[in-house]
Amino acid sequence: MTQLPAKPAPVKLGLVIDLDTCVGCHACAVSCKEWNTGGWVAPLSDQNPYGPNQSGTWLNRVHSYEWSGDDDSASRTVHFPRSCLHCEDAPCVTVCPTGASFKRGEDGIVLVDEDKCIGCGLCAWACPYGAREMDLDQGVMKKCTLCVDRIYNEELAEHERVPACVAACPTSARHFGDLGDPESAVSKLVAERGGADLMPEQGCKPTNKYLPPRSRKAAAPRMGAAAASTSTSVGFLGWLDQLLSD
Repeated sequence: MTQLPAKPAPVKLGLVIDLDTCVGCHACAVSCKEWNTGGWVAPLSDQNPYGPNQSGTWLNRVHSYEWSGDDDSASRTVHFPRSCLHCEDAPCVTVCPTGASFKRGEDGIVLVDEDKCIGCGLCAWACPYGAREMDLDQGVMKKCTLCVDRIYNEELAEHERVPACVAACPTSARHFGDLGDPESAVSKLVAERGGADLMPEQGCKPTNKYLPPRSRKAAAPRMGAAAASTSTSVGFLGWLDQLLSD
């Protein structure tokens, strides 16, 4: 079995996803598919992309739900992007029998070495977030890499060294940075908006955070105080946790 790094990575690269501004356009999913099909995890195969029973490999997926907040009179549609959360205590890593799944000590990114992957699927069973994707053509497991072949590419302009999903988001609902640094822009955003872990009861300590949808009453003046967001965070994310656990 694979071992996690002895100490948590001082740098924790990850995403902060704003559920208040995500419009469910799927630009993140499409740009991810396009970039990674020609990049580090290439290719991402499709078996039946256009038929009624579609099948294919996607590292980002977007789900939409109807939710009514505690102080809302009517429900609203909330779009929920889902991908690997690059957990600190990643069960997908510890169950891997070949060491194919591993967590990098220098930046906390969880990756898959496809040369070692035997397609057993144990990592998919262990992941409580459903973030693993089996490529049926290649018989190996694939997942979000935070575009490691992009974020460290010095031939790109500095503002382009972000995951493809972040670069493509038309509403700036996705943010990328070091969540291990309390002074980073993403950490400050999480503190300001009451960002939270998804399904914290699983004990995986995900790096990625979600900013909850703001209630209509709070959204009207665009209140930024964490106190205004915390109750909404607990309400929506608690509801979503229950939905995903059922």
